[in-house]
Amino acid sequence: MSQKYSIFSLVRNGLSYHRNWERAWRSPEPKKEYDVVIVGGGGHGLATAYYLAKEHGIRNVAVLEKGWLGGGNTARNTTIVRSNYLWDEAALLYEKSMSLWEGLSQDLNYNVMFSQRGVLNLAHTLQEVRDTQRRVNANQLNHIDTQFLTPHQVQELVPIINLNSRYPVLGASFQPRGGVARHDAVAWGFARAADHRGVDIIQNCGVTGIRRENGAVTGVDTVKGFIKAKKVAVVVAGNSSVLADMAGIRLPIESHPLQALVSESIKPIINTVIMSNAVHAYISQSDKGDLVIGAGIDQYTGYGQRGSFHTIEGTLQAIVEMFPVLSRVRMNRQWGGIVDVTPDACPIISKTAVKGLYFNCGWGTGGFKATPGSGWVFAHTVANDTPHPLNAAFSIDRFYTGHLIDEHGAAGVAH
Repeated sequence: MSQKYSIFSLVRNGLSYHRNWERAWRSPEPKKEYDVVIVGGGGHGLATAYYLAKEHGIRNVAVLEKGWLGGGNTARNTTIVRSNYLWDEAALLYEKSMSLWEGLSQDLNYNVMFSQRGVLNLAHTLQEVRDTQRRVNANQLNHIDTQFLTPHQVQELVPIINLNSRYPVLGASFQPRGGVARHDAVAWGFARAADHRGVDIIQNCGVTGIRRENGAVTGVDTVKGFIKAKKVAVVVAGNSSVLADMAGIRLPIESHPLQALVSESIKPIINTVIMSNAVHAYISQSDKGDLVIGAGIDQYTGYGQRGSFHTIEGTLQAIVEMFPVLSRVRMNRQWGGIVDVTPDACPIISKTAVKGLYFNCGWGTGGFKATPGSGWVFAHTVANDTPHPLNAAFSIDRFYTGHLIDEHGAAGVAH
């Protein structure tokens, strides 16, 4: 692929009625052997492949996806991007991701539609106010652009909000650099850029086994046959425990359905992202006018991609309480994803006891916002067989050393 997207290529292809665009990426058959096989063709897996090729010169890489690119959690989220986490380890990792988001469209030569419209986290109780102020102070010490807003300032930012509903708004944190991005564009942009650097992207190629010999990985069994690999990097979100079981590893994660829904299109009415941990509801408005609404995770574990009605009902009740003007807006569709949750609400980005086998999982509800940063540090870990300082604290070892990073306060709602 040599064609660069630009205004000139748009005009040139317009003259031929857009019939001569090159394919964004190839669809090759798998080779018999690769230096690195990445299992999972979502945003994190594709970002890992891209940064392996770009930053470390490792181009003999295959990305194996059991379905289609971005058909898992990448396409089943509400696309919110922020970095205002409490603890240094998490905040610095997400801030690295934020810095990559800010230049990602230029880096990939693909418009990921990153819109820095700001993210507002509401506080409804005095305890939430104290917790929010603590997080704002921690963010500012890490030079992350977060500020505390009074109820009056919240009303100025979001005129339609009801400050005195059943969930009174007593304050909020606000990160102006936060916002949203287009999930499909993120997957496609990374796929196109990785393919351009020689990475093989193989769809409809589910992994059925992970082969080991003398304590080291030797490759993966797939529906298209055995593929030999020196290193295997697994990035499959909610199915991580299933893949880990193939290698004889037990991960400390639970998989839960996570729900979201979208409304009919209406005129612009919300110009930022509004989140509420207390009632597990958040809302933003897409560029085409849809209200994108997210809920919390279902309490039961499972792999269903639809969730339960009572969770949707509770979320919409809270949305209508806080935004009465939206009470007559109709919902168009609902969907669910599978999130993998660790005991401390932080990811695992780590090599394992099996030599050459690496796992990137446990992002819970915070995976999309971390996409470029996750791929960047995971590529470093795989290439060098040692973690980058930004992900060293997210080793799987922390669950028996006790060095946990508890981010439930900042990651307690689907986002």
